[in-house]
Amino acid sequence: MGGNSPDEPQRVIMYSRAFCGYCSAARKLLESKDVPYEDIDVTLDAERRREAMARSGRNTLPQIFIGERHIGGYDDLAALEHDGLLDAMLQDGHRDHRNQEDEAP
Repeated sequence: MGGNSPDEPQRVIMYSRAFCGYCSAARKLLESKDVPYEDIDVTLDAERRREAMARSGRNTLPQIFIGERHIGGYDDLAALEHDGLLDAMLQDGHRDHRNQEDEAP
């Protein structure tokens, strides 16, 4: 199915731009957790900016993906960390850990 092995963290991709406070905050959060990530700078790259918008459905930056799952921007990433869900998402990016309480046993 092309997923990561259980011990291998999900690939993290962040679309960002220069002089963006939220982008810097997202970088700082990921780096504080020693999370490797690909930072795609769209500052001067209109094609990559369109790609970010098409993939995310949003026109703000940063836009963060864990595995193939769109997380959102910095506020969404920080909320996952605050709720204690980010580490699990990094290990299993395909499952929505935010809605665990809603799932039937």
